[in-house]
Amino acid sequence: MRVTTTELFRAEGLGKTYPGVRANDDVSFSVRPGEIHALLGENGAGKSTLVKMIYGLVRPDAGRMRLGGAAHAPADPRAARAAGVGMVFQHFSLFDALSVAENVALGMDAPPPRRQLPPRIAEVSAAYGLPLDPARRIAGLSAGERQRVEIVRCLLGEPRLLIMDEPTSVLTPQEAEILFATLRKLAARGTAVLYISHKLDEIRTHCDRATILRQGRVVGTVSPGEHTARALAAMMVGAEMRPVDRSGRQAGDAVLVVRGLTSAPGHAGTALRDVGFAVRAGEILGIGGVAGNGQEELIAALSGETAGRPGTVLLSGADLSALGPEPRRRAGLLAAPEDRLGHAAVPEMSLTDNALLTGATRQRLAPRGVIDHAAARAFARRIIAAFDVRTPGPGTPAASLSGGNLQKFVIGREILQDPRALVVNQPTWGVDAGAAAAIRQALLDLARRGAAVVVISQDLDELLELSDRFAALNAGRLSAPVPTEGLTIERIGLMLGGAHGMEVAHVAA
Repeated sequence: MRVTTTELFRAEGLGKTYPGVRANDDVSFSVRPGEIHALLGENGAGKSTLVKMIYGLVRPDAGRMRLGGAAHAPADPRAARAAGVGMVFQHFSLFDALSVAENVALGMDAPPPRRQLPPRIAEVSAAYGLPLDPARRIAGLSAGERQRVEIVRCLLGEPRLLIMDEPTSVLTPQEAEILFATLRKLAARGTAVLYISHKLDEIRTHCDRATILRQGRVVGTVSPGEHTARALAAMMVGAEMRPVDRSGRQAGDAVLVVRGLTSAPGHAGTALRDVGFAVRAGEILGIGGVAGNGQEELIAALSGETAGRPGTVLLSGADLSALGPEPRRRAGLLAAPEDRLGHAAVPEMSLTDNALLTGATRQRLAPRGVIDHAAARAFARRIIAAFDVRTPGPGTPAASLSGGNLQKFVIGREILQDPRALVVNQPTWGVDAGAAAAIRQALLDLARRGAAVVVISQDLDELLELSDRFAALNAGRLSAPVPTEGLTIERIGLMLGGAHGMEVAHVAA
């Protein structure tokens, strides 16, 4: 047993209040050396605020912290790192044009001489099973490799307490296993890991204890392996989780038809090659694939961001192929990309302004070119209420929301515009179990109202729960969609790897 009963870190009565929001209220818990300790809670439960206080990004209003038996009150992240706290954030902070070694050096308070850093990176990455080439540029790395850079940068500081915020949200199952192997090695050497995730099954498998937050307060600390995922979710939300309702949908005529869609490689380096499919009214098509196989390029091509490429996009028979994003939105083809902070939403802008960005036309928020600010605020409030977005109000900047709450806002903004066809990429990325169920139900309800829905996701359980048909995206090519009913994980695995003799989907006229 790697975990001791000695405390490495303790929080006692921590509290933090923002205008209109009590983020943390009398929070007390402890973390032991060599322990992987989970923080569980709904979006907006106070997890992010809590770890930001530990890492010196936020100062508590009340309470105290101790680290290694000494008082811990870091004035900033540099002081926290000096005390032995490292943090890997949910959103990467890397410069694409720079190399791995250059990014690592930028993130260190006292980097070693330039010649010594690459071999040190190679040594640490090899020791913890995180292979990295210090000379490679960030732009050419997958999401999993980028996360390795963040982790190795932290490990070079030899932290006693390592905070991980949603580390597997953009990882493949294989990359997630590599991460957990690394965390077990760290724990075996006495490092404590404070782990935030909404993936309850991985917490049950890999975490020693879990502290559960609800509305900013601790409601209990448990051994997660002794509870079912449903039971943990119920502790988080204070009520039993209800399964999604798939009933009442009937497929109609084809609404969204795509033929011969081809595009140049995006920044991930994957070109779309002759992609075709059709989605009927009331139907959900699930598209799965390992990250970097053309997901971003596909949603950009469908939304009109890369309009004018070879291929045809039809919406209820109307050819939208040459149109940009706004005309496509006006016609009823809407999209929600994976990158919610920077692509789907502008961080510095308020929720009202972000609602206006994509809702101006369909919600008539700018009649005759003049913005109706009252109508925009009303639309933002409607999104907040319908999707339970935890925020003080529509004037709040998007960047101040937790990742999960911003995700709910972005998805809700598109669904409430009643699209004829909606394409979403990673719709429940980084959201808690309750919010994920609500988003999935909203997508099913949208299809029930007659919309055609395309869900692109790396979460196979999500795709199997939502989709009527499933297709795999591999190296920019899309397999022929097959019925989800009766589909096995083994067959899905073959489809995702492109090793099943799949034919590329061609849609008849």
